Amino acid sequence: MSTRFLADRSDRLRMTVRGPQAKAVLGGLLSNDVLALTPGTAQRAAALTAKGRVLALCRVVDRGDDVLVDTEAASADGFTAMIRKYVNPRLAAYAVVTAETGCLGVHGVGADAAADAARAAGLTVFRSDELATPGWEVVGPRDAIDAWRAELIAAGWPLADAAALEAERIEAGVPRWGVDMTDETIAQEALLDTLGAISFAKGCYTGQEVVARIHFRGHVNRLLRRLVSHDPLPVGARVVDAAGAEVGEVRSRVAASRRGPLALAMVRREVEPGSAVTVVGPDEVSRSAQVEAITPP
Repeated sequence: MSTRFLADRSDRLRMTVRGPQAKAVLGGLLSNDVLALTPGTAQRAAALTAKGRVLALCRVVDRGDDVLVDTEAASADGFTAMIRKYVNPRLAAYAVVTAETGCLGVHGVGADAAADAARAAGLTVFRSDELATPGWEVVGPRDAIDAWRAELIAAGWPLADAAALEAERIEAGVPRWGVDMTDETIAQEALLDTLGAISFAKGCYTGQEVVARIHFRGHVNRLLRRLVSHDPLPVGARVVDAAGAEVGEVRSRVAASRRGPLALAMVRREVEPGSAVTVVGPDEVSRSAQVEAITPP
């Protein structure tokens, strides 16, 4: 990966929510403290089912005159259905603006200066913590983002391809909906608390009872972990501990990164970080790996 790069995130769902009750309404649905946001600030937040399972991992941006919420394309339908079911548009008018807007990330050397220029041009800018290389996300009208991307490419910024972005994501340890987590995954299993998407001090929201009970009085039985190996690890492969017990499965992987082959796996909580495990793929070939804890980027 270059020391700087662009990440086109325009495929993500983008929704605006307007009105004096916009943040309060979102706060009743999302797991983080949306009401604490001030204009120009952003946060991660999760949309959950009543049973604390993950519907979407979102970014929420207070833009002053509205709130911008975005999530992965794979979780767009579930998130949009939740909004339509629970949000009264007379209290908080919402609109999907994916088609008319774009989202471009600037990462690495020079990202701060590029973000400042975008901000001065009136585009929405917020810190990106989705990838291992620090950077910023920029959202604006589709034609403005397209023109800005062409300008940056002409100035020598390379546009990262899907494989490079997947390596960055797995290195950062950010779960992807439909891959590393689904609507059967408890929020804490996907480390959404570790990743700063959950407030344990805010008011009620959908799924709070389950999430709070786990946090204050219990634990989940499995956790998302990073696996480091010398060999590419197949998706769906079984993770086996030193005693020969099956303790997890590989959810996503990248064959090459700055650290070599990496994977994200859902693993039994008793498997400590630093443990050596064996990964057995559908081909029944055994590969050695080490378990790592995922920490906030």
